[in-house]
Amino acid sequence: MESVEKVRVQVLPDGRLNRANAALYLGRSAKTLAEWGRLGQGPRSFMVGGRRFYMLEDLERFVEGGGA
Repeated sequence: MESVEKVRVQVLPDGRLNRANAALYLGRSAKTLAEWGRLGQGPRSFMVGGRRFYMLEDLERFVEGGGA
């Protein structure tokens, strides 16, 4: 049985997470998410004001698909 570790992440009211919080949610480093984005892999992300964000529902879908 796989163990699950609870982590606290900050989710904005509209469901966005910044890269650092998305990385915590996925159990990866922010650098890994940046590299995945560069390679066109990983969960979907988008830019707002020069910052990278991820939607919680996209991260959940990514985890359910076995990507993390």
